[in-house]
Amino acid sequence: MSDSKDAYAGNDLREVKQLGMWASIASLSYIFWIVGGMELVERIAYYGVKASAGLYAKAPVSEGGLGISLNDYGIIIALWALMQTFVPVFTGGISDRVGYKETIFVSTLIKISGYLVMAFFPNFYGFLFGAILLAGGTGIFKPGIQGTLVLSTGRQNTSMAWGIFYQVVNIGGFLGPLVAVHMRQLSWDNVFYACAAIISFNFLFLLAYKEPGKEERLERNRKIKSGEIQQQALWRDALHELKKPVVIYYMLVFAGFWFLFNSLFDVLPIHIAEWVDTSVIVTSLFGPEGTSNGFFQFWLGLDNTGTKVMPEGMLNLNAGMIMTTCFLVAALTAKYRITTAMLGGCLLSIFAFVLIGATNAAWMIVLAIAMFSFGEMMISPKKNEFMGNIAPEGKKAMYLGFVMLPQGIGWTLEGYFGPKLYEMYASKEIFSLELLSQRGMSAADVSAIPQGEAFSTLVTYTGEPAQELTTLLYNTHNIGMAWYIIAAIGTISAVGIYLYGKWLLKLQRA
Repeated sequence: MSDSKDAYAGNDLREVKQLGMWASIASLSYIFWIVGGMELVERIAYYGVKASAGLYAKAPVSEGGLGISLNDYGIIIALWALMQTFVPVFTGGISDRVGYKETIFVSTLIKISGYLVMAFFPNFYGFLFGAILLAGGTGIFKPGIQGTLVLSTGRQNTSMAWGIFYQVVNIGGFLGPLVAVHMRQLSWDNVFYACAAIISFNFLFLLAYKEPGKEERLERNRKIKSGEIQQQALWRDALHELKKPVVIYYMLVFAGFWFLFNSLFDVLPIHIAEWVDTSVIVTSLFGPEGTSNGFFQFWLGLDNTGTKVMPEGMLNLNAGMIMTTCFLVAALTAKYRITTAMLGGCLLSIFAFVLIGATNAAWMIVLAIAMFSFGEMMISPKKNEFMGNIAPEGKKAMYLGFVMLPQGIGWTLEGYFGPKLYEMYASKEIFSLELLSQRGMSAADVSAIPQGEAFSTLVTYTGEPAQELTTLLYNTHNIGMAWYIIAAIGTISAVGIYLYGKWLLKLQRA
């Protein structure tokens, strides 16, 4: 592939000196905060479902869950990922041409229908179709929001703008799982109804929304209609930009990180539910009796008895850290080259996964999630800043759609293989069935156990305490291997990011 200047016609590869933290914040316009609010609402609803999807899938039908295998869950996640991440590659260009307000409105309607399908049809195909609708709606929603952000900020305040936007987004990411924790303890369909109601608030934000650059877009469309300027077919235009080496290499090197990233949300809640005794955390904070205080039960994601942290509550440390400290990390990383900051973030995330594989101690899992969160803050806002900066004029949303391509590759592969890896090396369900056979249960009785009820059957059959049986199963299987394999995939990505950064620096100097 040629690295000539012609290959990057229209792209701006400069690194622009950023304003200071307070000057950047003061320079942000009202439309920036409007789209931040819209993304916050959308994320509350989205993560209400996403954070608990694996738990819903493996919960037995007798408890209102889907009662499906992790292999089937992997099929749903892979198709969800494929839809959500590849749709923006084309809808980004549509947003640039049709208008951001219009695409945001349509996407909200589609997402509401996705949540309602999940509620009305509590089976494999119902959840799969609901997930595809939700994914398609999200794929249409994102480019319009992010394109607005790029057009409402300048090159000199993009680091802080993306950092603060990511922080605001994670307030939604923090609240969504807490809604799910308490709704699912009533019944699973309540989760989906609540999320459909929450995202409806975006129609109110749309009333106050004014599209930046609308006059320029309408003028460009007028010139196209009159024949003053020629416009390529959208797919041809997108393909032309995608063929540029700066986009292709970006796509390849970051795919591994997104495999890593999505494992945290798709697989870790299941791992915590099965192997981590989170009552240790509650005992450390409140004593052996736990807490009946409703404030702590809600904000810490505790169960209704106040004696253990629910898996979504554990994972919520991630969003909690981001929503309180991301602007500080953004200010720190603004002093470094974008690819240098992203490499540091990738390495921190890899170490976190190694720690998850090494121990099931509750406080160590908390430390691992904290490490991952710092890594995510260093890498995730930067990917949008990078693509928004290098995008040619009139193609901002298109390029922000391209951001989803490496995520699409990584998440689709993780969606399919992540649960498979977990089932292979760490499935409590399978290990319980094996131990029941070893303890004398007949093969016919073992095969008759409903999906998701193997461990509870083991506890009843043996009469041994659940925690003792969990420790026995954990110690007799190499459960950490699944997490070490995921960390190894991330390591390949880290090497790629390092080489990409060096190559980009050479281009900038040229």
